[in-house]
Amino acid sequence: MSDETIGYDATHIQVLEWPEAVRRRPGMYIGSMGERGLHQLVFEVADRLVNEAVSGRAGRVGVTLLADGGVRVTDDGPGLPFAAAAGTEGPGLEALLTELSFGARPGDRRAVTLTRFGLGPAVANALSSRLTAEVRRAGVRWISEYARGVAVTPPTAAGPATGSGTTLTFWPDATLFGTAECSFAVLAGYFRELAFLNRGLDLSLTDERPAEGPQTARFRFLGGVRDFVVSLTARAGTPVHTDVIGFEREDPRMAGTMEVALRWCGSPEERIRGFANSAATPCGGTHEAGLREGVAAALDAYARGHGLLTAKAPDLDTERVAEGLTAVVSVKLDHPEFVGATHGELGNAAVRACVGEAVGEHLGAWLEANPEQATAVVGRILGADALG
Repeated sequence: MSDETIGYDATHIQVLEWPEAVRRRPGMYIGSMGERGLHQLVFEVADRLVNEAVSGRAGRVGVTLLADGGVRVTDDGPGLPFAAAAGTEGPGLEALLTELSFGARPGDRRAVTLTRFGLGPAVANALSSRLTAEVRRAGVRWISEYARGVAVTPPTAAGPATGSGTTLTFWPDATLFGTAECSFAVLAGYFRELAFLNRGLDLSLTDERPAEGPQTARFRFLGGVRDFVVSLTARAGTPVHTDVIGFEREDPRMAGTMEVALRWCGSPEERIRGFANSAATPCGGTHEAGLREGVAAALDAYARGHGLLTAKAPDLDTERVAEGLTAVVSVKLDHPEFVGATHGELGNAAVRACVGEAVGEHLGAWLEANPEQATAVVGRILGADALG
């Protein structure tokens, strides 16, 4: 079929410029035009400021759901310059707010990725009726205003600054999102999890919308994923052993670090949560496989070595040892590889062996050092198997 037959030529090609490219098909950029999409806008804006805190350049990050439907995200770092400057990482704030740049932001394994496609606040700016950027830097307070992604005012000095930091406040466009609202509970759950995975990260979430007055939740956990496991086991029945078994290790073979914590509880339910570079991996992957294999190997070796399992008995496999197990395995890699476009499953092959080996060694040492608790764990597993 010829071009003349179908009546199609270059004049039919439409190139959408900023910000219309985002506003015409917003679901492509944030996944939903409902509550889930609004939450993604919060994450897109918070991404850079959270990483200021993770890197140590800022101490705290606060997110506030305003009574008029807006969202304010602020940090107490040195203040992101509006234009790229010497000694700063990445583009200036103006570029972050007005330029789409698909792909991961350059950084190290500690970097937290909250954005959907590495877009950052630009997509939130385009989908907001109004956005205000305030930078408190070097003693000066700078302000810039945007409307539906387009600058209304250039960065303007607005007097002396008290302290330092960056504040981004945006109002999602009601013509796009209708009556959808952010959920305090959902955002609180996400930020709480993020604080568990990044030891010492200080996050707060405030909701100024309730008629009865504001509510605030602050998240900061010095115990890392150990605290995460304690939280998960609070709903998992009586713990079988008192200790939360945990460790951290760096392994150059997988070009990254791992943090693991685990505990067995009375509930038969398995609760194993995996994360790669602070992002949940709901479909599992090599880090979770390594965890399971390391746990099974350590328990089988201990049970046989202490006469709790006969020589003819079948091995304690990954399914048997996981009943009642609550565990978190978090890996942070220089080059994470995922299976599929949704990043729900980690694929780095080296991670499986590294995590499995480390879990086996650490759990094995804990079992030997804590014979009473070790016997309780093995007894719980063998008892459940016998009943099953």
